[in-house]
Amino acid sequence: MGSSPPGAFPLVARPPGAARPFLGGGVMAAPETRGAAARGEEDCGEAGGVSYEDSKDCILEPLSLPESPGGTTALEGSPSVPCIFCEEHFPMDEQDKLLKHMIIEHKMVIADVKLVADFQRYILYWRKRFTEQPITDFCSVIRINSTAPLEEQDNYFLLCDVLPEDRLLREELQKQRLKEILEQQQQERNDNSFHGICMFCNEEFFGNRSVLLNHMAREHAFNIGLPDNIVNCNEFLWTLQKKLDNLQCLYCEKTFRDKNTLKDHMRKKQHRRINPKNREYDRFYVINYLELGKSWEEVQLEDDRELLDHQEDDWSDWEEHPDSAVCLFCEKQAETIEKLCVHMEDAHEFDLLKIKSELGLNFYQQVKLVNFIRRQIHQCRCYGCHVKFKSKAELRTHMEEAKHTSLLPERKTWDQPEYYFPTYENDTLLCTLSDSESDLTAQEHNGNITIISEDTSKLHALKQSSILNQLLLHEGLKN
Repeated sequence: MGSSPPGAFPLVARPPGAARPFLGGGVMAAPETRGAAARGEEDCGEAGGVSYEDSKDCILEPLSLPESPGGTTALEGSPSVPCIFCEEHFPMDEQDKLLKHMIIEHKMVIADVKLVADFQRYILYWRKRFTEQPITDFCSVIRINSTAPLEEQDNYFLLCDVLPEDRLLREELQKQRLKEILEQQQQERNDNSFHGICMFCNEEFFGNRSVLLNHMAREHAFNIGLPDNIVNCNEFLWTLQKKLDNLQCLYCEKTFRDKNTLKDHMRKKQHRRINPKNREYDRFYVINYLELGKSWEEVQLEDDRELLDHQEDDWSDWEEHPDSAVCLFCEKQAETIEKLCVHMEDAHEFDLLKIKSELGLNFYQQVKLVNFIRRQIHQCRCYGCHVKFKSKAELRTHMEEAKHTSLLPERKTWDQPEYYFPTYENDTLLCTLSDSESDLTAQEHNGNITIISEDTSKLHALKQSSILNQLLLHEGLKN
């Protein structure tokens, strides 16, 4: 792929040990922390004493918890396509030049080129057929300047799918291309020899391509779709990496003067996604190969009401897969809060239900506590002693050995409005926290309910308008 230009993002195939770039995301912190965060504070620092003020580090990107478990290689040179009539050759990515050449030099027009699934095979087929029979046997003749003198008139030839042979050829090429794409997709699904490096954080990944794609979606909020919907993944990632190396935004496709400006632009504008209108990406999605001449937008816009009208309303085979909540300290998942609490108590000596009961936490206080712990663990910081570590594994080992998992800081540290916002966008644990009447009792016990008294400055008018007057009158009439 060649070396990266100075100041560019690293190539996906950058060797280990290269400088790590950073591409931030959305904000989830108090306003007073944004200035420090904008200066690019690290996710995980060196182990050692750190001021507790660092606990207000702001998270610059939407995070996602792990749900299920890409990196590219250099691309081959683009193949060439010959002219139907002469020995001129044009690269595949310069298809328009070939069409222009045939119009100007040979007066040949091909209709609906976008409906040709394999342009190279299509051209080679007709190149051979035109050597066997005259062009007029296949093409419609279009005469221009028909009212001019004979010597000024000219004939152009139109090759289109009105010709049965051309129509069958296009359909066959479509079937063949779809077969090849599905075979390639299945091969990539089963391939566990994949090796790639994240284009945003330089982390290496081995195994299946889905590991890298899910990492970029989860850690960097950069989602190009489900791995099973993508084909020619290596080429796709190489194309994206090339754009970043050229300091080009993947969404609006503007070019910037340096990588820091590009990074800030993509973060602030939420442009950490590809441009869906760019047809360059269509070849990397299987949906674009399903029907002749239909793009993904056309397939999605199709009206399915006729299909639905003929279906019975039978939902007996519906299987709902419950969302799994993720442990606060590791990647263990459980379908219920009870199972997850048992795991955290057994594996990490952290009893969430006991803490809730002892501290009398209502629903919103539980939310803030969970988000606080999530943020500290994400930043590799022990909330018990405020020490930062290089990795979550080292942090987890320290907290378990030092018994710091249950050593919560003072309430004023985590009971802050900023922790109303989830650290992870898909944190299912927040949805499983209890919200019962007992929470109101605990809230009253802690004196956290705000009571607004009536305005007694105009006591006489208040007595006259009080609903109690009507109740007293009603009781008097009854008696």
